[in-house]
Amino acid sequence: MTIMRTLHPLRFMLRCCLCVIAAAVAAGCDEKLADIAGPSPNLQPTFSSIQREIFETTDASGRAACTQCHSDVGRTPSGGMNLRHDVAYANLVGVISRGKAGAIRVVAGDPEHSYILDKLLGTPGIVGERMPRTGGPYLTDGQISIIRRWIETGAKND
Repeated sequence: MTIMRTLHPLRFMLRCCLCVIAAAVAAGCDEKLADIAGPSPNLQPTFSSIQREIFETTDASGRAACTQCHSDVGRTPSGGMNLRHDVAYANLVGVISRGKAGAIRVVAGDPEHSYILDKLLGTPGIVGERMPRTGGPYLTDGQISIIRRWIETGAKND
């Protein structure tokens, strides 16, 4: 019985130490989104932020806003994908790509099968060119990670 009483406080101390270590490790790995978003420091993993900071804005690196080609303002949108503010979500999530048979532009919860990421990364097997077609500057790894996170968390229209 005395051994059990001695072990109980030791277990409690061990658990406390493990919790403190886990919290310290988690805090050290928690990068601010602004630190990885590069030329779009206000970018968040929400659709409204991606719409504003990526689709509609030329960023600090000089990458052109996506809506310069993917909009029906004065033209037919490139690839049939209209990213104008009021129709962009409906043209992305769960929509089959017109360029590549069987590819879905954004598969909610599944970035690995979301063709938009393939186009942004220039993955082998895409139809056409890496986006933007101007040859760059391209989205940074951080910007793409934030878009990937939005897709992973369900690609909500938030």
